[in-house]
Amino acid sequence: MESKIKSESVDELFQALLALRDQDECYRFFADLTTVPEIKSLAQRLQVAKLLMENETYTVISKSTGASTATISRVKNALFYGSDGYKLIIDRLNNINQE
Repeated sequence: MESKIKSESVDELFQALLALRDQDECYRFFADLTTVPEIKSLAQRLQVAKLLMENETYTVISKSTGASTATISRVKNALFYGSDGYKLIIDRLNNINQE
């Protein structure tokens, strides 16, 4: 896949993520790698994407996640015009939760 962010250092970051074995290791790594607001922002965007895929309104999404309309709009643009990353992972999460 062609990507604007592709580089050796990003490849190494993604390899590090793929090497994490469980949720506890994720918590430990992300606690060192990011700030609390950064990780909360990433988690919020995923929740916004899930709700957009469920056809929720901006008002409902903003109230339930605390996301601004600008954030909701950016996530919506990524869902419709991005690389389908949100769709990929949300579908996988839905499959895991249905098992």
